[in-house]
Amino acid sequence: MGEHLWYIPNTVEPGHRGDDTVEGWGTLDHSTELARAVEDHGWAGALLGTGWGRPDTFTVAASLAARTTTFKPLIAIRPGYWHPANFASAAASLDRLSEGRVLVNIVSGLDDAASYGDGEFDPGRRYERTLEFLRLVRRLWNDEEVTFRGEYYRVENSTVRPRPWRAEEGRHPRLYFGGASPAAERVAAQEADVQLFWGEPLDGVAERIDRLRTLSDRVGRSHRPLEFGLRVTTLVRDTTEDAWRAAEEKLGRMARQDPRAREAFRRGTAAGQRRLLDLADRGDVLDSCLYTAPGRYGGGGAGTTWLVGSAREVADALHRYRELGVTHFVLSDTPYRQEIARVGDALLPLLTEPAAPPAGSALRRLSAAHSSEAFA
Repeated sequence: MGEHLWYIPNTVEPGHRGDDTVEGWGTLDHSTELARAVEDHGWAGALLGTGWGRPDTFTVAASLAARTTTFKPLIAIRPGYWHPANFASAAASLDRLSEGRVLVNIVSGLDDAASYGDGEFDPGRRYERTLEFLRLVRRLWNDEEVTFRGEYYRVENSTVRPRPWRAEEGRHPRLYFGGASPAAERVAAQEADVQLFWGEPLDGVAERIDRLRTLSDRVGRSHRPLEFGLRVTTLVRDTTEDAWRAAEEKLGRMARQDPRAREAFRRGTAAGQRRLLDLADRGDVLDSCLYTAPGRYGGGGAGTTWLVGSAREVADALHRYRELGVTHFVLSDTPYRQEIARVGDALLPLLTEPAAPPAGSALRRLSAAHSSEAFA
């Protein structure tokens, strides 16, 4: 069973992806307001962003779990921050205290690793370390008296107490993972529960799902079948015209930002991000309503491509992903507080309905008319 999640950037500074909230970032009251809005407007929970110099995701997640009732924090963590035994214990404790609400997003990519003493900069070795991290965490959640001697981690006769919520039934916090390189896909195929994709076109996602399923068989995956998720911006308005007008206005603001920062971002991107940036070469609008132009103006991660349209049009686009096998959705737009309500109220009810037939040529003509050339 999948999840419909929002995104909380988890930052101390305002202005994240154009959010216009000036005060409150980094405070428990503001984060709680966002988490409770997530609950009130139909979302299962939210991904909490991570990075050195931002609030610690686990501390924020524990605080929000204590102030909410159903909110599930998708806690982004890096193996370089944690020893797996410490993480397994912390996650199991919070999962037990919150009665099974913990979700985990494992991030292998670099941030400012030297600032916290992580000396492993080689991408291949980072993914090898992540694979070992996940194997040990799974064992600690499921077994007692664990002895593990790997290349990166070792424990002797280790038992985690308390165990995750309903561990006796075989459950544990769900492990989300992202990454598009061959090394990343091997990690997902062997040890992740959910592979997260950025907002790629349907053909790219279909290709990756087929490859990951084949790879899961090849590596002898020993867990339940790998599931798939989509992390993307959803710009939703009452009408198609209103949505594209809002998209153009937002893109115009992005185009006025410092081009040197955009170029620096492009030089430092990982494989998955490069795939997104290259999509703009195929056209500004792909599939029915996937807008690729933001990638030209510094959109990163989920901000690189947007699903733009009415609630029905965006819901139909998400149904197309679901038909490919995607069951987990992490959506967002800014301003975060306002869009939690707008997108939740308008879009989420439609995601439980059958998909409509593909949009016709009129929508494609309208979408094609909204080109980024106006902001060149």
